[in-house]
Amino acid sequence: MTHSPDGNGDPLTPQANGSDLPQIVLIGLNHKTAPVEIREKLAFSPEETATALAAFRNSPFIDEAMIISTCNRVEIILAVKDQSRAVETIFSYMGEAKFITPDRLNSFAYVFSGDAAVRHVFRVAASLDSMMIGEPQILGQVKDAFKVSVNAKTTGVIINRLMHKAFSTAKRVRSETGIGGHAVSISYAAVELAKKIFDSLDNKTVLLVGAGEMAELAVEHLIRNASAGNLLVANRTFAAGVALAERFHGQAIRLEEIPEKLKTADIIISSTGSPDFVITRSQVQPIMRLRKNRPLFFIDIAVPRDIDPAINRIANAYVYDIDDLQGVINENLETRQTESVKAERIVDESVIKFIEWLEHLDVVPTIICLRKKLNAIAAAEMSKTMHALNHLSLEDRLAIERMTEAMVKKILHDPALFLKNPGSHRNKSLYLDFARKLFHLDN
Repeated sequence: MTHSPDGNGDPLTPQANGSDLPQIVLIGLNHKTAPVEIREKLAFSPEETATALAAFRNSPFIDEAMIISTCNRVEIILAVKDQSRAVETIFSYMGEAKFITPDRLNSFAYVFSGDAAVRHVFRVAASLDSMMIGEPQILGQVKDAFKVSVNAKTTGVIINRLMHKAFSTAKRVRSETGIGGHAVSISYAAVELAKKIFDSLDNKTVLLVGAGEMAELAVEHLIRNASAGNLLVANRTFAAGVALAERFHGQAIRLEEIPEKLKTADIIISSTGSPDFVITRSQVQPIMRLRKNRPLFFIDIAVPRDIDPAINRIANAYVYDIDDLQGVINENLETRQTESVKAERIVDESVIKFIEWLEHLDVVPTIICLRKKLNAIAAAEMSKTMHALNHLSLEDRLAIERMTEAMVKKILHDPALFLKNPGSHRNKSLYLDFARKLFHLDN
């Protein structure tokens, strides 16, 4: 096995759990442990995921299973009672399905169990294990993977609780830290700068020059950050401009129309392959008077540059090129790293709470049986007593019933607390067995 990819716990040698309580095990590889050609080879398509989950569901060594497969990771989350046999099952399946030898898979894979596995799941959902810390896509991908597994009926009490806790942890990380609130892509940084120039991006007219991927992403960020405004798309190939404009419910224009549209545009995003400036100072200078000096914001994400930097010398005209945006990104990456320390603390808190819940899981059936027995005894005695006290009013009867229910709860309180936590030096299974015998719960 490789060393831990996130530095939180060493990988574990497969071994039997030695307990009737299911254990959480995670087997996987990611961008830190495997090159892209290996990740591609081992990735699961939707059809392959369905087939694998069906096979895992029929395995006698796997109680619950879930598969996460993205471009940066393939991870299988399990609830098992025998870790060694379960891991062998997964490695055997992967070897046969993906045509990879166990030794080769072993060189890229990591195996976590217990709190190390829980911590890894929480860090993945919170985007602390991503190639770009704080990126928002992974949480949606994990939620989709969980939904697929639920629909395949391969999850149960443990993985269901694990994932819901992972989602709430990721939400806390987003709301209580600034890990996702700072631009770390060129397109997102462009939008952040636009928001600083304008009080609001709502109802602004955006002129998109060129149909490059980064320009498209910038428009997507603008749409997410503002109410619908006007979108104009100018492209060398008019048909491509029409297609892009339709995608964003905008209007395609020809390159020759750009000088005229500068009179009404608020934000210009340019990303062409032109060797010369597409928009020059001589085109912008005359129209500023017609615009009554309304701010005009240029985002130049082309190399070589599309926008004449001399435009920056015109009042209320702002030009930012890719170097300006990269400076914003570098500052924000440092901020994300700082915020990740807070995020790791939130993850650690969540791991502790989940492990406490998991460790108490084997106590629950005994406490439920004990409560049922006490309630049954109380109900039987109440029935006899009420039969003899038929002169009591309905209100009096209800008061006695409430008193009896309260007594049962208080009698059960201390035994339940003790069974959940008998002390680290005591054998909890011994006390559970004793409680079941003492109260004849198995008869």
